[in-house]
Amino acid sequence: MGPVQVVATVVAALVTITAVVLAVRAVRQMVSVIRLGQAVPAERFDGKGQRTATMLRETLGHTRMLKWSGIGLAHWFVMVSFLVLFLLVVEAYFDVVSAEGKLPLLGGWAPYGLVTEWLSVFGLIGILALIVVRLRNLPTRKKGLSRFTGSTMWQAYYVEWTIVGVLICGLLIRSLKFAAGHAEYPAWATPVTYGLGQVIPGNDTAISLVAMVKLLISMAWLITISLNVTMGVAWHRFSAFPNIWFKRTASEKPALGALQPMMAAGKPIDFEEADPEEVPFGVAAVEQFTWKGLLDFTTCTECGRCQSQCPAWNTGKPLSPKLLVLSLRDHAYAKAPYLLAGENKDGVSTEAKAEAERPLIGGAEEMGIIDPDVLWSCTTCGACVEQCPVDIEHVDHIVDMRRYQVMIESNFPTEAGVMLRNLENKGNPWGAAQSARADWMKGLDFEVPVAGEVEDFEYLFWVGCAGAFEDRAKRTTRAVATLLHEAGVKYAVLGDGESCTGDPARRVGNEFLFQMMAQQNVETLNEVGVKKIVASCPHCFNTLANEYPQLGGTYEVIHHTQLLSQLVSTGKLTPVKPLDGGLTYHDPCYLGRHNRVFAPPREVLGAVAKDTGVTEMPRFAERSFCCGAGGARMWMEERIGKRINVERVEEALSTNAQTVAVSCPFCLTMLGDGVTGKKATGAADENVEVVDVAIVLLRSIKE
Repeated sequence: MGPVQVVATVVAALVTITAVVLAVRAVRQMVSVIRLGQAVPAERFDGKGQRTATMLRETLGHTRMLKWSGIGLAHWFVMVSFLVLFLLVVEAYFDVVSAEGKLPLLGGWAPYGLVTEWLSVFGLIGILALIVVRLRNLPTRKKGLSRFTGSTMWQAYYVEWTIVGVLICGLLIRSLKFAAGHAEYPAWATPVTYGLGQVIPGNDTAISLVAMVKLLISMAWLITISLNVTMGVAWHRFSAFPNIWFKRTASEKPALGALQPMMAAGKPIDFEEADPEEVPFGVAAVEQFTWKGLLDFTTCTECGRCQSQCPAWNTGKPLSPKLLVLSLRDHAYAKAPYLLAGENKDGVSTEAKAEAERPLIGGAEEMGIIDPDVLWSCTTCGACVEQCPVDIEHVDHIVDMRRYQVMIESNFPTEAGVMLRNLENKGNPWGAAQSARADWMKGLDFEVPVAGEVEDFEYLFWVGCAGAFEDRAKRTTRAVATLLHEAGVKYAVLGDGESCTGDPARRVGNEFLFQMMAQQNVETLNEVGVKKIVASCPHCFNTLANEYPQLGGTYEVIHHTQLLSQLVSTGKLTPVKPLDGGLTYHDPCYLGRHNRVFAPPREVLGAVAKDTGVTEMPRFAERSFCCGAGGARMWMEERIGKRINVERVEEALSTNAQTVAVSCPFCLTMLGDGVTGKKATGAADENVEVVDVAIVLLRSIKE
């Protein structure tokens, strides 16, 4: 062991000890912050085996990231090579001490050399590709629509170039060993480093020095992230595993569909007993999020995939799911010293005290963490949750903050207040008279059976408020009823016994009103013995199927396009008249992304348009662009940026299809209004029409 090796070994040891001490301190700090959060439901600990399998599939299998094809593949190699880097870093400690040093057990084993060689090569190619992607998508080049807008760029660059440096050093060490005659592996196992070793000079000193540089780069990275505990672009490499493991369900399904009920101590709040002075109604302070929420914020990679898919962000609204999460993360860690100090605040810094005084929701003048316009821009479409590679539950966090604003502060958009009063007083968001709920039946040439008056029915047809009161949606309701009648399906409706499911109340944040309406509907449904429900509104469908079980109402619920698809496939409904002018289909968020119903509507439309088929829009299926009406936005004015429905209509018109098919009354209204506006300016052909899938099918079977 020469003097160079001695010095290199001492330097490596000192830097490593420093890095490890700081890393332990950082992890303890992060754990202490996350533990400030509230308890989570016991269900997040259920199915440990399935959760572990899901976590491994999503991480090692990269099931989310590979949806981004080339980027996902590059990231997979980077991720796997990063895991392998740990062994290569350990190996470097032996290389520092001696040029002939090697890793115990694995060192010299050809399969190990082969795997690490190619993972290093493809990892290097992958990280360079990701660097190019980042450079090509810089905010300065994308004019505000870059998914990297708001990301901490120096941190990302630092992590990326650290990986480049470590991988290059690892390959160079092996090449130098070949050159110096200390090869550990046969040439066939490590052909790249073998080839380099034939053209570069090698000596023992160079091997030890490069190994020392490799360790300095690695430990400098560990020291840097330890001094920056909010550096999610680095820390997600560790926190992603538990964050995915503790996701809402043990399956790979994202946190979509049902909203979580309001919780206290990990259990749903009982409004008959809960005191808002003692039990938080919603979230008013960052520590009132669950610890899983705080883990979510800690895990954010700042990749911006959520931002790139968000309809609000893409139309000039202030909401970016990424920036919202980053604001909550930074606030949580800045406020943590104040919270962790307990009763004695004497040693708390001025900065932490100032952070503790900031309101969670508030404008710039109030120094709020989240601006009200950010909070109320969300359509709860779920695009952010769908795309997040580490399973952050953005929608649940947004609604939790809305709950406090609505139920405690009474601070929400004026139009939403009108909608809530209509729900309370009239049982529907439009404020229409309950006696008018059955008016859609008038003029039909058959009698629509009403539950209670008839008992022999298989499906209860849940009409929904839009289907009962909104003129365009009433056409859909009549079409569905006619198709069910033509096919001989035994069904019934509730008539004026139906009331709003409570979906808009829950998503705007009024959990109490939602539960009151839901319990009333569950009682009604159980009284008439309902087992199966077919719903024409995806919002009703989602609420009945996924949220009513939380309140004791468990039914088999399907959407009308699912039932129509079955009826067409079994020959009970046969399309005859072909469709002219081309056809495109818009996936409603609450039918598609939230409930994974993508094929049935297309099967129905495909049966009608046998020759031309369905022309897809640029964004469809799980990446479908929202119409702008979800999250109770249907009843709120859109005053900031471009209207979301206009953005979606422009996509629909780009297909040159004359028929834009939908399967949601909200989408029907929003896209219909958008097309009408385009016609008025001459930007759309007068023959373009927005209609429900049921109407497309009905026209085809009625020659």
